[in-house]
Amino acid sequence: MLGWEGAVRAFHVPAWLLPAPSAVVRAFWAERTVLLDHAAATVTEAAAGLGLAALLAVAVATAMAFFAAVRAALYPLLVVSQTVPIIALAPLVIVWFGYGMLPKVLVVALVTFFPLAVSLAEGYRTADPRRLALLRTMGGGRWAAFRYVLWPSALPSFFAGLRIAATYSVTGAVIGEWLGATKGLGVYLIRASKSFAIERLFAAIAVIVGVSLLFFAAAEFMARLSLRGGPTMDAAER
Repeated sequence: MLGWEGAVRAFHVPAWLLPAPSAVVRAFWAERTVLLDHAAATVTEAAAGLGLAALLAVAVATAMAFFAAVRAALYPLLVVSQTVPIIALAPLVIVWFGYGMLPKVLVVALVTFFPLAVSLAEGYRTADPRRLALLRTMGGGRWAAFRYVLWPSALPSFFAGLRIAATYSVTGAVIGEWLGATKGLGVYLIRASKSFAIERLFAAIAVIVGVSLLFFAAAEFMARLSLRGGPTMDAAER
């Protein structure tokens, strides 16, 4: 940061090209109320979309774990879905669902669903088949298999995917806001760039980075909290 500040001052770099960090800080402080208001909208969209994606990922990955036909049908579709850029799908979502909060939530869900679903599906595959066989001999059904074997085995993989998806969620929300919104950090970025207020642009980018790190930290906290303990096969045996 000191090198950046010194270089801008020493070489007299125009503020419209590269503002000094001190100018970015001043812009953030001057715009703090507006920035935080826009950030609240982005956080709401990102959290709602991530939550929706997590619920869908659990449902789809669990169905794939229990039914081979479902896995054979859906897994290739999941992979193919990632070959379509989200920037190409987002306008369709806006056209279909309008300019309210829902399309932004759906864009976030589209961005974050794949890492969650694939991580969870692969986590299910790591479950010890001997424990599953033992559970069946004890009369356990699919719910018992899910609760005591599959879910505990998949949790580390699920949270690995959640850490990735958490940062993607903010990006997805910003992309959705670019394409049509009245509030959000994506809207603020567009307005700042159109007015050539580069220091405000950098301030918004810094806020986006900060929000992404907060989402990552929240995912990390949830992982540590959840992986401390839970229902296991040992509990079922007792």
